[in-house]
Amino acid sequence: MKTKENSSSKNIVPVKKVLKSMFHEAAVNRPIIFLAYFIQFSVNLIRKFQIIVLPKFLIEELLAVYNGDEPSAHLQKIIFLVALTLGIMFFGNILDGIANWIKNLSQEWFNEYFQVKINQQSMSVDFECTEDSQVLDQMNKAKEGMDWYSGNVCGILDQFFAIITNIAALIGVITILLFSSPLVIILQILSISAFSFFNNKIKKIEIESFKNLAKSNRVFGYLFFELSDFTYGKDIRLYDASNLFTHLSSKHLDDQTNIWTDRSIKTKKQNYKMNFANLICTFLVFCYLGYKAVKKLITIGDFSMCVTASNDFTNCCQAIVQSFQEILKRSNYVNEYIKFMEYPVALPKGTKSVDLNKPHTIEFKNVSFKYPRSDKYVLQNVNIKIPNAQHLAIVGLNGAGKTTFIKLLCRLYDVTEGEILIDDINIKEYSDDEYRRLFAVLFQDFKLLAFSLKENIAFTNEVSDSKIDDVLKLAGLYEDAQKLPKKNDTSIYKSFDETGVELSGGQKQKTAIARALYKNSPIVILDEPTAALDPLAEAEIYEDFNKMVGGKTAIYISHRLSSCKFCDQIAVFSEGNIKEYGTHEQLMQIQNGIYKEMFTTQAKPYLDKQEN
Repeated sequence: MKTKENSSSKNIVPVKKVLKSMFHEAAVNRPIIFLAYFIQFSVNLIRKFQIIVLPKFLIEELLAVYNGDEPSAHLQKIIFLVALTLGIMFFGNILDGIANWIKNLSQEWFNEYFQVKINQQSMSVDFECTEDSQVLDQMNKAKEGMDWYSGNVCGILDQFFAIITNIAALIGVITILLFSSPLVIILQILSISAFSFFNNKIKKIEIESFKNLAKSNRVFGYLFFELSDFTYGKDIRLYDASNLFTHLSSKHLDDQTNIWTDRSIKTKKQNYKMNFANLICTFLVFCYLGYKAVKKLITIGDFSMCVTASNDFTNCCQAIVQSFQEILKRSNYVNEYIKFMEYPVALPKGTKSVDLNKPHTIEFKNVSFKYPRSDKYVLQNVNIKIPNAQHLAIVGLNGAGKTTFIKLLCRLYDVTEGEILIDDINIKEYSDDEYRRLFAVLFQDFKLLAFSLKENIAFTNEVSDSKIDDVLKLAGLYEDAQKLPKKNDTSIYKSFDETGVELSGGQKQKTAIARALYKNSPIVILDEPTAALDPLAEAEIYEDFNKMVGGKTAIYISHRLSSCKFCDQIAVFSEGNIKEYGTHEQLMQIQNGIYKEMFTTQAKPYLDKQEN
């Protein structure tokens, strides 16, 4: 018994929370939608009166004429009843059309509104969540739950007000049947019980199917995105990857087909059982009312009204049960959205502000780190102090922990052990937004978006055109930008603009550098953004950028040591720790040193070439 209560409470809690959330969204954003529901509530009740009650009086008037009464004595009533019926139909359709128009506009508005909300949440959750498969699955559940399954605000409110409307109609129907044929109510209650039982099983099958589809849809959508994304065209063709993509897509399509097939078979069985139970109850109702009519216990008009009322009793009860169960089901979908929007923060947030105009000192104290859901330490006991305006190079082999070091400094992750200090204050104490103003970071996997050139640089709606030109000149891209079809307003890529351009590799690098310069942060970081260029081109860009940043603190990461030998200090990472630290000249003096060996190995091909 305790288990059932707990299970029931688990179902009720999301419904209360979802209803409160959806009513709030509607009241704040589109209050006019409640007018639409009031109109439909009124129209539906009047239509019930038209369908159930008016035919009784019309039949009795016609039967009186048929049985020999003077037609003129009944003609006025007949005309009135027909006119009233037609009037309710005509004006009801007009009002219903207005209500549906309001609801359809609101539905479209809310579809876009929740897409934006989910996208905003996706961009604002802590970075480590973006690499967590559980969070990605939850995001997909939120999107699909709001887009496909729940109908979001309108989907929930439709079912809620359907319950209110059908309860009001049911009260009227029960009143009619109580005075004429009370046994019908008992028969219909049996029918409703069967309907409720089987329909509840159908809803559980649909909810279970939704959960199974969530991950499959994410993988399936990813595959088809890659297949249709032209930016992957070269790789797909040159590596003949289309067969692999098609095979994987077919596999996941088969998985989805199996889920839908299984759902269809299970629901069909329940529908057959439900329809059979309803058929038996309907047969018994007709037998009972037919008997009363033959025995003249009720009039033909009463028979018509009771049959219609009986059917409406069933329809109202089924609609109430179905709407309630539909709310339960849709609430499960909407609750996935609510859970995603309330996803707990991975990193605690501080409140301290940052003074961008003062010098800043960075210090790592005994920092160790392992990624979430991993037992392997990427960094162990890292200690380093970076004074203001120092230009530091971080070098080492792939996997040594260089990029992880930057992620921790930018607080994309929190340290596992130790602490990171900025100006002798633990970075956890700073406001997240304030803290990130300190850094202009250019990662090796930087992205350019299908926006204009200046939007790719500024990343803001308030763009200073003169400042854009200044950073383009510093980055060496100004002259190229002036040759573009719309200059700084030219779109990157042709995804949404036929006049868009595909920048060369060097131009993309310079655009990314201009982006870092535009932000004008006191600490600048380059994490191998030029890895795709040859060593000489990379060294040239690094040296030019080093001049551009001037007196700012700068951190350069590269696996090509020649690119960073101009820096004030060089930190050599190996096996998750800083093994060597000093200037280029100092490190080259260390016998059997890591830096010296790496530098000599990398320089050898060029020295051999010069000798030859």
